[in-house]
Formats: sequence, structure tokens, C-alpha cells
Amino acid sequence: MKNSLLALLLLTTIHANAQKRPRDLGIKIGVLPTGTFNAITDVAGVKVGQVTLINGKDVRTGVTAILPREGNLFQQKVPAAIYIGNGFGKLAGYSQVEELGTMETPIILTNTLSVPTAADALIDWTINQKGNENVRSVNPVVGETNDGFLNDIRGRHVKKEHVLQALSNAQTGKVEEGNVGAGTGTVCFNFKGGIGTSSRKLPEKLGGYTVGVLTQTNFGGVLKVNGVPVGEELGKYAFKESLDKSSDGSCMMIIATDAPLDARNLKRLAKRAIMGMAETGGIASNGSGDYVIAFSTAYQIPHETKEGTSNVRLLHNDYISPLFMATIEATNEAIINSLFMAKTSDGTQGHAVEELPKEKVLEIMRKYGRLK
Repeated sequence: MKNSLLALLLLTTIHANAQKRPRDLGIKIGVLPTGTFNAITDVAGVKVGQVTLINGKDVRTGVTAILPREGNLFQQKVPAAIYIGNGFGKLAGYSQVEELGTMETPIILTNTLSVPTAADALIDWTINQKGNENVRSVNPVVGETNDGFLNDIRGRHVKKEHVLQALSNAQTGKVEEGNVGAGTGTVCFNFKGGIGTSSRKLPEKLGGYTVGVLTQTNFGGVLKVNGVPVGEELGKYAFKESLDKSSDGSCMMIIATDAPLDARNLKRLAKRAIMGMAETGGIASNGSGDYVIAFSTAYQIPHETKEGTSNVRLLHNDYISPLFMATIEATNEAIINSLFMAKTSDGTQGHAVEELPKEKVLEIMRKYGRLK
């Protein structure tokens, strides 16, 4: 009877801890406060939409759309920047953002071979908006990771209607994480990865600005949770026994902020996201496409104007360091959230990936005194 009760208690505990965010389990990452939803949508006006494609044993993929603001983004662009941590990827739209420092479409995340389809859908979405009847050039921004271990990626199951659906169902508030959208078939640190998000709200004395991050995790290394060597303790990490490609993959990191930054300082912000990724144990391996897209919602840049100059007020360099810290913390937590919220998944060719063993992780965190 005693053993039965113990087994029941353990099963109940495991079930209770399944798919809970780290903060709900007593793991607090960083020192800055989060926003209301601890998500990229804590930046006012930012919306996220997702379409998850699961069919039979072969299809494990999807689309995640990030909309910086309401209205016609092409006509009123947002300042933006992109930083490349490691360039083994297929990010569409990079050169124009780099050259002009603006973004004129939402951001779409999907799988590697669906980038052209997503770009085509974004063009359709943009030119069909009211006010864009004469538009003849669109710079669609599409990021990707390769979900080919669990997903029949050659089947190219993401269609234009899925991208348009993700754009149309985008909303503010809580963001679903784990095996959803563009994270449906991803693998991170040899565990099931996915979509993760987090935010930081600076105190008023530090500007009161919000930084939100959303990640699509599909990379490897030696997992650390809040500084604790979890991957080492679990005995599951890249290059443990031989030279392999378990660390390859990609990570897309999207940063939104309401701080008034220009493209130069947004790129500086984007560089700090790589530091947040490194804090989780990611190594930006040879075969990993690690990209950061950062944008500000503080002001808009008109597509056409009769004014030769701009009077936008920008944050001074000396006041940006708290935003760097916020970005590092939010990126770190977004990645860890993606792991905690993901579920075990089977996939194409009989492949399967286990979710992070959260009970074991909590035991390790207790061992290191990092569990509240």
C-alpha cells in the first residue's frame, strides 16, 4: 500500500509539473521583472499568430507570425536590425533591413524549405492591404530552422494559406509555447524544443521600457538552466563521446522593444541576444543558423514623405545598458521556456524526441540550491 501511494504521489507530481514554465516551478531566471504575460506581446501592439501542422507520422511543422504593430506596416515601417551569430541559414529579407534599417512586413518563422512559400504569402498579404495598390517591391522577412528530423521537410507541407492564417489569427496576450507553430518539429539540446517567449519590464528609474523576446529553438550544446549544468548532470550533450552533429540546427530570436532606438542601437541589442543564447549552453555550431531580428515600436518611418528630415527622439547610448541586460535575460528565459513547455514527439521515419525530464531537472536545481 505504501509503495502504491508513493507511486501515485510521484505520478501526480510529474503530471502537475508537465508543461509548466520554469517560473511556475520555482526557477527564476535573471533579476529584472517580467511583463504581465512574460512574453514578446508585453510590448504594446505586438501580436503573435501560429499554425501547427501535425498529420500522421510524417508532418510535424508549422508557422509562427510576429506582427510588430497594427495597421499598414509597409506604409509606416518600424526601425529594425538583424544580427547574425552564425550564418548557416536561409533568412529572407536580410540585406534590405541591413541597408535601410527598417522593416516593412511582419516576421514569419517556419521550416527551412518553406521559406520561399512563406515569403510569397507575405508578399500577397502586403500588396493586398488597402493603400498598397501601387506597391511594386516588398521585402518579406522570413526566418527558419530545419525540422527535418521529426518532419517530412521535403514534402513542403506548409502552404501559403497556413502563413496567411497565422497572420490573420495573430493576437496580443498569452503566447502558446512548445510544440506549436514553427517549433512543432524542432529539437534543442537533444530534447524537444519549440517556441518560447519571455519579457522584461525595466523599472521607471531605468526608463520603464519593455523588451520582449520570442525564440524558435533547434540547436545544441551543453544545456544550462539558470547557470546550473543540467546537460552535464543528465549526461546528454553535444560531443560527449565523439564528433557528431548533435549541436547543429538553428535558433531564431526575435526582439521587440518600445524603447526609442534606431537601427544602430537595435543591432547592438540584437548582439546581446546571442549572449543570452550562450547562457543556456548554446555554442552556435558550424551547422547552426543563429539569427536575431530586433525592432522598435516607439516610432514609425513613413514609406514616402515630403519632409527631408526627421525629428524622432532617440535614446542616448548611455541609457541603453539596462536594455542589453533585459535582452540577455529574456532571451535566456525564452529558450528555457521552449524546452519546459515542449512535449515528447514522434515523427517521420520512426524518429522520436523526448521532452526535457523536468523532475530530474528540478532535482538537479535543488542540488545546486537554485530552486525557490
